[in-house]
Amino acid sequence: MKWRVTRLGLFVIACLWVGCGGRLPNDLGVHAGRLADCPPSPNCVSSFAEDELHGIEPLELRVGPEQGWLALREVVAEAPRVEIVLDSASHLHAVYTSRLMRYRDDVEFLLDSDGGVIDVRSASRVGYGDMGVNRDRVEAIRTSLAARGVVRAAPKE
Repeated sequence: MKWRVTRLGLFVIACLWVGCGGRLPNDLGVHAGRLADCPPSPNCVSSFAEDELHGIEPLELRVGPEQGWLALREVVAEAPRVEIVLDSASHLHAVYTSRLMRYRDDVEFLLDSDGGVIDVRSASRVGYGDMGVNRDRVEAIRTSLAARGVVRAAPKE
C-alpha cells in the first residue's frame, strides 16, 4: 500500500512539474480563411461552429478593424498566465495556462476586416470536458472589449 501511495504521489508531482498541458495541436492556424474546427468533445468553442455545443458568436466590432484588433491584443496580453505565440496583422494565437494543474488552452482570433468581426476559437489541449472554461474565457474577453466600446456586448438570453 505504501508503494502505491508513493507512486501516485510521484505521478502527481511529475504532472505538476512538467505540466498537464498537452502538446500543441498541429491543426491550429488559418486554413482557407477559417480557424480549425472543434473536435467532437465539449471542450472547445468556435465562432465558425454551427452546433449549440461548440458555437459562439464572433466579436462584432463597433470600431474600425485596426482599432479593434489593437484593443483585442491588449486585452489578451493583460490576462494572467497567457503567452502570445503568434501575433500577425489578422491572426492571434495565445496559450492560457491554468493556475493549479497547468492545463493549456489554445485561443485563436482571426480578424475579418470586411465583415467587421473577429472570429474566435478556444480549445483545451487535454481532457474531454472543460466545465465551460473556454466559453467563459471568450465571454470575459467580449465583456472587457465591450466595456471599452470596441465590440457589441453579448446578447441577453
